[in-house]
Amino acid sequence: MKYLPLNPKLFIQNRKRFIAAMEKNAIAIFNSNDELPTNGDALYTFKQNSDLYWLTGIEQEDTMLILFPDNTDKQYREVLVLVRPNELKEKWDGRRLRIKEAQAISGIDTIIWLDTLGGMLQPWIHLADTIYLNSNENDRKANLVPVRDYRYAEEIRKRYPLHQYRRSAKIMKTLRSVKTKEEVAVMQTAIDITEKAFRRLLSFIRPGVMEYEIEAEIYHEFLRNRATGPAYHSIIASGDRARTLHYVSNNEECKDGELVLMDFGAEYGGYCADLTRTVPVNGKFTRRQKDVYNACLHLHRYAASILSPGITIIEYTDKVGEEATKQFVKLGLIKKADIKNEDKDNRAYRKYLYHGISHHLGIDVHDLGTRTAPICEGMVFTIEPGIYIEEEQMGIRIENNFWINKKGNKDLMKNIPITAEEIEALMKK
Repeated sequence: MKYLPLNPKLFIQNRKRFIAAMEKNAIAIFNSNDELPTNGDALYTFKQNSDLYWLTGIEQEDTMLILFPDNTDKQYREVLVLVRPNELKEKWDGRRLRIKEAQAISGIDTIIWLDTLGGMLQPWIHLADTIYLNSNENDRKANLVPVRDYRYAEEIRKRYPLHQYRRSAKIMKTLRSVKTKEEVAVMQTAIDITEKAFRRLLSFIRPGVMEYEIEAEIYHEFLRNRATGPAYHSIIASGDRARTLHYVSNNEECKDGELVLMDFGAEYGGYCADLTRTVPVNGKFTRRQKDVYNACLHLHRYAASILSPGITIIEYTDKVGEEATKQFVKLGLIKKADIKNEDKDNRAYRKYLYHGISHHLGIDVHDLGTRTAPICEGMVFTIEPGIYIEEEQMGIRIENNFWINKKGNKDLMKNIPITAEEIEALMKK
């Protein structure tokens, strides 16, 4: 790992929260993700299962976690399972964790090797009444490949058909959506690195620069500050390409008079930042660009004023939609007749703002959390309204990350330049 060691208290707390939600005399089993092939003998860069990482901080492949808080043998109430270091494999692929190293990262005392698990796990399961098995229940999931979690669940259910089974994911969805202060501190580091990258860009962007050159500057700043890398594929979209929400080609020239929309964030310690800024390529907004930018900033600030405990994402999105309607009338994008005749399921403002305003943020960029239940203290959200005008070949989005507190929220990106005047002044320098 490139990042500095995290305080194991973060993962110890997370395990305590999960154990507190388990039924009596239950055992929970978590698996790492698969190593996946690309072509030939190559593998994709390994990415740990988010739930397993949240509970242990371990990023190594072939890892398991066993939680059995009612085990009669106290030594085996928390067990971290690692692949045994192999001298030949380490010559090819690098060093694997030793017991003391894994203990220091996770805060788990009992470490066993994967090749010894079989004979130990069966007696523990025989003592338990209920087995918690994990699955990916992110509402945005699109993967139909039978990954390890699902293969393992099928295997265990065949082997132990008379046990009760529960979904760990149902608990994880609730727990992971509410961040501890230790988690937010790690996210703040990712955000601070992202801020450094954005400030670097303000002195780099100019007419004629290529989108991929901007992307390269971002990666450079991330890596030199110990980030693992980008939290997601950076979007660098100049001109009309900014209207494509997940534009990732990043291969065109940024031209004089255009705006460039940049959506990027660092990953640090397993946690993500998610920033969007839209700046003038030549360093100066036109009058029209500034008017649209300020309307988007108004929506951003309005959304921040109402994102607080008790409101649901659906209610919140509807309120921002009402405010967007007012702003779009002022900009001359929609008329009162458009509003009067709008389809309730496809409102008039949706022509120019066709995505959600916020999503949960954490270990995953689109982190676990509900859309229907009321927002709770401790959740972290993006706020990212946009205005996309096909007729003017213009797209603007402004995004910060917010931690929900009792009174409302805290802007974790409050130090990152956001107004048109701040951006122009820094680009001029």
